[in-house]
Amino acid sequence: MTPTNDQPDQPDHYVLVLPDREAAEELAEKLTAEHPGLPEPELHRDALAGEDDAEDAQWLVVLTPPLPAGLTPAALDALAADHDGWLES
Repeated sequence: MTPTNDQPDQPDHYVLVLPDREAAEELAEKLTAEHPGLPEPELHRDALAGEDDAEDAQWLVVLTPPLPAGLTPAALDALAADHDGWLES
């Protein structure tokens, strides 16, 4: 991922992969509540999921920097893991 923002060592977005829509919505709400200055997280259904496996599709929470200092990649990965997900690298 090529950085395109003002901080060259920071990616242009972070993608958290969650097992379902409910987990993605819960995580996005938690992030917004705990970090009011955070840009609105975007929710997306995994585009690789076909119609046959739509119920099993993973959901993505996309965060655009700048992120608050406490939201490091390790912290994001831990938050995603709490919802049975992970931070995509």
